[in-house]
Amino acid sequence: MISFLDLKKINEPYEAAFQEKLKLVLDNGWYILGKEVETFEKAFAEYCQAKYCIGVGNGLDALVLIFKGYIALGKLQKGDEVIVPANTYIASILAILEADLIPVLVEPKLETYNINPNLIQEKITSKTKAILAVHLYGQLAEMDKINEIAIENNLLVVEDSAQSHGAISNQQLTINNQQSAKAYSFYPAKNLGCLGDGGAITTNDSELEKVLFSLRNYGSDKKYYNDYIGVNSRLDEIQASFLNLKLPNLDADNAKRRVIAKRYLSEIKNDKIIVPVWDFSNSHVFHLFVIRTKNREDFQNYLTQNNIQTVIHYPVPPHKQKAFPQWNTLSFPITEQIHNEVLSLPISPVLTEEEVSFVIEIINKY
Repeated sequence: MISFLDLKKINEPYEAAFQEKLKLVLDNGWYILGKEVETFEKAFAEYCQAKYCIGVGNGLDALVLIFKGYIALGKLQKGDEVIVPANTYIASILAILEADLIPVLVEPKLETYNINPNLIQEKITSKTKAILAVHLYGQLAEMDKINEIAIENNLLVVEDSAQSHGAISNQQLTINNQQSAKAYSFYPAKNLGCLGDGGAITTNDSELEKVLFSLRNYGSDKKYYNDYIGVNSRLDEIQASFLNLKLPNLDADNAKRRVIAKRYLSEIKNDKIIVPVWDFSNSHVFHLFVIRTKNREDFQNYLTQNNIQTVIHYPVPPHKQKAFPQWNTLSFPITEQIHNEVLSLPISPVLTEEEVSFVIEIINKY
């Protein structure tokens, strides 16, 4: 069986180094917000070309804390509307709701699966105060156009970068430092994954950075003195130590993913299969390689019978989830088509050339 993602194989080369790092943390005797977290925050900020990085408990918390940070600074108020893609993973929606903000769903582009900037303007009202751009499957959203809309309408921009570690944009337009923050997840399956939950926020905004460092730690800058109603969401010292080992290899791992993606794109020749759109730039890190087919169940069963494991990202769109009965009657045709047709093929730095060739061969025979 060709595994969809073999995490054991991905982490195997680090095993000895993990053991050494674990011993160092144990010997040091400092387990929360210690040197490993500080080292990672500095290194990841530099890697992302950001001034600040704040390590937190997971990717969802990263998003929630950004919104709560802006509320604490008076740049958002509870009840404000946030534009978000309708086909995103549910965490994007949950973060907005957790901060007592209102999600406003916008259709994506069928070709890229990212939010369609041309549809954002019509959803903006006097209550709209932010756009949450999601870089789904590892491909950057059209930030040039999104930032332009944000500037024209004086909106904050938050980026859900949980799947896009290392993606680089060729676009030039940036917005005011006071209006931008990115949330990352280090869930084990991510391009940069730890051995449990972990997350981070990057920003160039010094005011937001100060608030976030406090919010993640009970709203406290000084122990037992609390300036904000905060939470307990701190990147674990042990997980940070593992991330410090893996971060230097992230670009090389992403490059391997792109090599596999190029093979899939050039060698899959089957009219029943729609492959993703990519301009061959570094704006896509292929966290997932997502194809579409009208006969998904049959196609997935066919691959399973041929010992190829696949996953659906995601079978049910947010507006059709039982958790959101108020949205269940809404219609988002493009989103619904995507969720009915997408299927993720195996792609990872440890997938061999022979395995890739086999996947392509079986798909072309379908």
